[in-house]
Amino acid sequence: MEQYFSILKQSPLFAGIEERDLSPMLGCLGAKERQYKKGSSIFSEGEPAVYIGLLCSGAAQIERIDYNGNRTIVSVVDSGELFAESFACAGVERLPISVTATEDCAVILLDCRRITQACCNACAFHQQMIYNLLKITAQKSIRLHQRAEIISHRTTRGKLMAYLTLQATQKSSTKFTIPFDRQELADYLEVDRSGLSAEISKLRKEGILTCRKSDFELL
Repeated sequence: MEQYFSILKQSPLFAGIEERDLSPMLGCLGAKERQYKKGSSIFSEGEPAVYIGLLCSGAAQIERIDYNGNRTIVSVVDSGELFAESFACAGVERLPISVTATEDCAVILLDCRRITQACCNACAFHQQMIYNLLKITAQKSIRLHQRAEIISHRTTRGKLMAYLTLQATQKSSTKFTIPFDRQELADYLEVDRSGLSAEISKLRKEGILTCRKSDFELL
């Protein structure tokens, strides 16, 4: 796993942990390296919620499929980020979401119980990791609240503009690239794709925005 140490050092989970401690730490945590092809399932809904995933390369999406087979994209996962940690830490028996690779991915799986419970070796990094994990969980809770505010708008236009405005604010620019294509954006906003495309066309004609594929500019 040494080829991923540069990613691990940048991950918030390992903040404050020395590089020399990475190898013994991964061994203590029972870390497992896995490779996934684009489109394959990393975690499936209904699996035991035991492992925390750390994306070392590629990209993934956290998804929820309803009874009728409609997909909702809950969030995207980029290199260096964790996923499924909230469910594992909460002791949820089964995962209520799926995680799908949107690019070829390298993932390290960490047994959550080995992080949250002190080991017999009394490793010094455990306390730091628990603090880091708590901070990551709190930050993701804020992002989920932001998404809830976006989809609380009653119209497709309202949801779209709330999302685009948040993206512009976070990137401190009126020009930005979103991590979705049109269908994925519709799934994230929980709207119909054709209706979304129609609203984007109207906003362009009204001079409110310009866009090309995933590149947007608010005017």
